[in-house]
Amino acid sequence: MKDRRWLAYAIITTLFWGVWGALIELPEKAGFPATLGYAAWAVSMVPWSLIALRIARWQLDRDVKSVFMGCTVGLLGAGGQLVLFQALRLGPAYLVFPLVSLYPVVTIVLSVSLLRERASRRAWLGIALALPAIVLLSYIPPSATQTTGAGWIVMAMLVFAAWGVQAYVMKRANTTMSAESIFFYMMVTGLALVPLALWMTDFSSPVNWGWSGPGNALLIQTLNAVGALTLVYAVRYGKAIIVVPMTALAPVFTIILSLILYAVVPGSMLVGGIILASIAIYLMAE
Repeated sequence: MKDRRWLAYAIITTLFWGVWGALIELPEKAGFPATLGYAAWAVSMVPWSLIALRIARWQLDRDVKSVFMGCTVGLLGAGGQLVLFQALRLGPAYLVFPLVSLYPVVTIVLSVSLLRERASRRAWLGIALALPAIVLLSYIPPSATQTTGAGWIVMAMLVFAAWGVQAYVMKRANTTMSAESIFFYMMVTGLALVPLALWMTDFSSPVNWGWSGPGNALLIQTLNAVGALTLVYAVRYGKAIIVVPMTALAPVFTIILSLILYAVVPGSMLVGGIILASIAIYLMAE
């Protein structure tokens, strides 16, 4: 933890994902489905993967283990995103998001038990405060949406497990291959799942193919892509048990930016989440 590069990369990820979260609804509200937004995200990964490889002097790890580990990281992340779409179709967002947001618990358990990661008492206190903060920041007030059985719970749990395991595999992969290679395979698997995203898209409804649709989606998803790249670096140089909970607090910046852009006043639960998250980030950034 003496190498402070992890903190810089973690902060960049948190900031970029926070801004991405505040803007991501714009293309969808303009008539560009979220599933097509996934395709835009996959495409936005391409230039950044090439930039990463340029940094690595075009040295790509091609051995079987590296390909397997890199593609596993990518499939867990991208596949989890597609499953999340289905979970939101079957169940209410105010239940799905708080459940999924606890995925750092999986990463922490795996990293402590299998990677033997350790942290100071101060950092553990920050981690402990981060978990309830993540749930509060993911809270959405209930609407008239009703659940359609228990299917959404299964889907949400799959995302919860996939994203939690992804960070663990990412940390493990960073010990045997370059971060740039990991991101390259994340890009490849993201693109490989685009046909599934297209299949999930309801093309019977009008789709906005103007700039406010795919154009904005591509620009906004670039924030997500950059955040994913810096996350790989953060996990490489830092401990997963600290990096993952910290970057999961990106909604803090989403809420602040939404307040500035849309004059949205956060409720008491969100305010409580912001307070806890701020303390948690301070404690974990030791």
